[in-house]
Amino acid sequence: MTLSGFDWVVALPKGRMMADAYRIFERAGYPLPAAAGERELWHAGEGVAVLELRGGDVPTYVDLGIADVGVAGRDVLLEAGRELYEPVDLGFGACRLSLIRRPGDEGPVRRVASKYPRFTQAWLRSRGLVADVVKLSGNVELAVLTGLADAVVDVVQTGSTIRAAGLVEVEVLARSSARLVVNKSALKLKRAVLRPLIEELRRATRKPEG
Repeated sequence: MTLSGFDWVVALPKGRMMADAYRIFERAGYPLPAAAGERELWHAGEGVAVLELRGGDVPTYVDLGIADVGVAGRDVLLEAGRELYEPVDLGFGACRLSLIRRPGDEGPVRRVASKYPRFTQAWLRSRGLVADVVKLSGNVELAVLTGLADAVVDVVQTGSTIRAAGLVEVEVLARSSARLVVNKSALKLKRAVLRPLIEELRRATRKPEG
């Protein structure tokens, strides 16, 4: 597998966000090649290659230059801590990172469970708080229900999962949506290709006036 023969390479997260990304690129005049099969990990088109990745891996592939551009949620970027150029808010995948606790819990937070340990530590430091941060991979709400943690920091979209678990959203820590991210070196070396792409994506995501 070689990517050097393509004009540009884009890294996309699997799942619903990938389908939304395909739609917005097509609206911008940059239709992406369709997947050849469910097990294909990358898709080749005329001048462009698409890498199909786990969402959390997109910033790494773009930062290290394997992909020139990518699409990732702001929540993923906050956790990754990579130095990437974020020129366009693509406007889909809206969610928020929130502090979640049991109803009535008002005591100090001494341990927080989260899929976002880096972001959570940074938020604690910004508030001058000291607490252990436990990294979990799934069902973080269970950490509060079982007493593993005093609180969790997790993604909230509608809030239905929190309510079903009998928990409450105490505070919104950050808001997120899908962002176009660009490798800074690629932006210089492939300026003739990437600058028009960025401008067309801005145009495609611009809300009509009035």
